[in-house]
Amino acid sequence: MSTDVAVVGLGYVGLPLAQEASRSGLGVLGFDVSTAVVDGLNAGRSHVDDLSDADIDTMLGAGFRATTDETDLDGADTIVICVPTPLSDDGGPDLTAVKAAVATVARHVRAGTLVILESTTYPGTTDEVVRPMLEEASGLTAGRDFHLAFSPERIDPGNPKFGMRNTPKVVGGQTPACTERAATFYRRFVDIVVEAKGTREAETAKLLENTYRHVNIALVNEMARFCHELGIDLWDVIRLAKTKPFGFQAFYPGPGVGGHCIPIDPNYLSHNVRVRLGYPFRFVELAQEINATMPAYVVQRIQNILNTDGKAVNGSTILLLGVTYKPDIADQRESPAVPLAKRLASLGANVVFHDPKVPTWRVDGATLESVPDLDASLASADLTVVLQPHSEYDGTLIAKTAKRVFDTRGITPAGDTVEHM
Repeated sequence: MSTDVAVVGLGYVGLPLAQEASRSGLGVLGFDVSTAVVDGLNAGRSHVDDLSDADIDTMLGAGFRATTDETDLDGADTIVICVPTPLSDDGGPDLTAVKAAVATVARHVRAGTLVILESTTYPGTTDEVVRPMLEEASGLTAGRDFHLAFSPERIDPGNPKFGMRNTPKVVGGQTPACTERAATFYRRFVDIVVEAKGTREAETAKLLENTYRHVNIALVNEMARFCHELGIDLWDVIRLAKTKPFGFQAFYPGPGVGGHCIPIDPNYLSHNVRVRLGYPFRFVELAQEINATMPAYVVQRIQNILNTDGKAVNGSTILLLGVTYKPDIADQRESPAVPLAKRLASLGANVVFHDPKVPTWRVDGATLESVPDLDASLASADLTVVLQPHSEYDGTLIAKTAKRVFDTRGITPAGDTVEHM
């Protein structure tokens, strides 16, 4: 089968893209530098939450294959780069993986190739970093000899309603012709494609989406603090406010923010503003400050609850429920449960956890195992802390069984032994 599209980076973004392209009848090649990932996929094993082993088998049956051999990229009509961009030590995006991927792709670009970057990054990356590398290595010119575009990934792991096909796809090209070519490609397997003015607009749209969420989560997290002090039930406040059919979208408090987007992407924009313009993006930096301090705030609330029972954190058994960054997935990236557990352990707590998605959990060099009997652990722990509302958790049962509950997610009914964020 000819290679219509080669997907570089087979993680939570690249693999769903490869799946949907394969479903549409395109010849799909997956490239990754991880031998374990490639061997697993070729053997029919999935390593991401949103795809099952059966999904991989279906892809293989449709002609998909994965490789670590970059020469297999030769002749691909379209190459999509989907590699991670974590934060660097200075708070900006770490483009190490992007540059490595671009260097690899550049050796296989030919006249007519379409190259698309999907990795989240700061505005200008496609034009200022990716384009020069591709042009220098290939001897070709973007927009004239080959096509170049940016299309921000919008994968929401674990979302049962929106996936690759029915989530609108934003596309911005180096030139209008590049935009048109990229849009035509995505329309093969995405229902709605939205064309941007250019690559910078497409890059910034992704950052705006996640900055919006970051700032609004920080707003309700700060409200949670003062509502608690004032004796106001914030959960009821949100319930009331969201009955308004316009002008309001409900966000909810929690023990912090995690994942691949919210704790990271807004910092790209903030860093870019500081470096290029010399002044801070104050909303983003304030939101980061508020959200980053939530694990410490949760620990303080835990101390207060235990004090009410005449107990110290030191020596108390604290059961954490749900240690992933969002409900119903196994992904633990940037989960606020980690700094929270570290802080509790430093205060002398006996930290145990339960998570139906995570059998073992690494915290500060130690490996913890999920408690095997949830009911028994609820009954024996001095305090149970709900960190993630996995659908397997029955809030009523938790409240009934546990000695004391601190619920940061609002899944348990109010009661004498339950305190909400």
